[in-house]
Amino acid sequence: MRLEKMTLKYINKSIQLTVLFAFFVSGIQAQEVVQVDSTGVATATKTIDTVKTFKRYKVDGVASVVGDYIVLDSDIDKKYIEIESQGFSVADVTRCDLLGSLLEEKLYAHHAVIDSVFIADDQVNGAVDQQIQYMLAQINSEAALLDFYKKESMADLRTELFSINKANLLASEMQRKVIEEVEITPEEIRSFFASIPVDERPVFSAELEVAQIVIEPEIPEAERQAVIDKLNEFRGGIVNNGDSFATKAVLYSQDPGSSTKGGKISLKRSDAFVKEFKDVAFSLLEGEISEPFESEFGFHLMIVDKVRGQSRDVRHILLVPNVTEATVAAAKEKINNIRTRIIAGELSFEDAAKSESDEVETKNDGGQLVNPVTGDTRFDLTKMDPTMSAQVYDLKDNEVSKVFTDKDRAGRRKFKILTVTNRYEEHQADYSKDYEKIRDLAIRDKQRKAIEEWQDEKIKETYVSVNKDYAGCDFASNWLKN
Repeated sequence: MRLEKMTLKYINKSIQLTVLFAFFVSGIQAQEVVQVDSTGVATATKTIDTVKTFKRYKVDGVASVVGDYIVLDSDIDKKYIEIESQGFSVADVTRCDLLGSLLEEKLYAHHAVIDSVFIADDQVNGAVDQQIQYMLAQINSEAALLDFYKKESMADLRTELFSINKANLLASEMQRKVIEEVEITPEEIRSFFASIPVDERPVFSAELEVAQIVIEPEIPEAERQAVIDKLNEFRGGIVNNGDSFATKAVLYSQDPGSSTKGGKISLKRSDAFVKEFKDVAFSLLEGEISEPFESEFGFHLMIVDKVRGQSRDVRHILLVPNVTEATVAAAKEKINNIRTRIIAGELSFEDAAKSESDEVETKNDGGQLVNPVTGDTRFDLTKMDPTMSAQVYDLKDNEVSKVFTDKDRAGRRKFKILTVTNRYEEHQADYSKDYEKIRDLAIRDKQRKAIEEWQDEKIKETYVSVNKDYAGCDFASNWLKN
């Protein structure tokens, strides 16, 4: 349960596609094939029954052609916007840089089609749905979104986004196939490390391993039952009286991400929703409404609007049961007592986490936190979440932090204490101490070489045409086939 206005640097190329001559055939079904040469001249072949006609017309703004894909100047402009919307500076990014990136994407997509890489339309539609929802959440206006993309309707916008997302997904899957069989041996890792001059070996930042104990206020049974009863009341009105599910979601749902949209969410099995939510979504038939069910967010009522293969359009109402001031006070007293006992040496932090912590994900590991970015237990101090960094930065080894107030995913208060279980100072890469990090660097280097070899080979056998306006670009790959 989940654009920023920017100014581009001056671009002297028109980003509009101008057709000087077009076909006009009234009442006849036909097929048209367009090929664009390096000068931007397109030859169109239209088949009408057994008769072929040929027309030549000028297409402005064609930057390049790779196989079956055309890259327009406007695609480069959109790439600038994409980069800036992600918070990165484009000050040192040239049009040649971005064209090179787009050429790579189209090369992958072209050969994905040749190699029969399959991307289901449902997967593409799901990506388009999420993209449109995200952009509308930022802009809050379909009219502004259509104006931004220079489209007449949402259907036109969906068509363009479908094409873009399909090509991107094909490219990603093709790249994954290129590197999926790349493996590395211990000897290759050793050779990679030995090949780096001593004075050029990477320096790894200081890292910490952190554990925590979390105590959550108990939700009184009366509060839980009140929420369940309310959802059953909603369900009865919808099933028996024809009440609008969407209206009730707008009026009562406590999910800020979907309530304004009548509770509507589009999801597929691979999406990162909590298990309980996905289990119910994919167990219901189209039009069926669930019984109230619980997740870590609270209690839900769900109806399936549309089944689309492995995707679902659902609506849900979320109600979050309240905690009382009494249970909040009891939880805070409990964690203070745990902290006192650990400091007094009556029990270890690890044992206290296993026996007392309410955080299911960490309690069995003694409260040990896992870095969601790297998947291991080390946190780079320079990349650590600022809040957590402030909480543990000054802690000595095995010192217990003060009690911090936090919020769970439903926005309710909870309490936690933390400790540093291990500390790694900033140091130059050491083969024995940093083997896993060095292995990651070595395999990424080997994957990079595999990609370069694949690109060099495929560029030679693929039709590639780059507009003469970009002939002076110093591409990393041989797109100009010099």
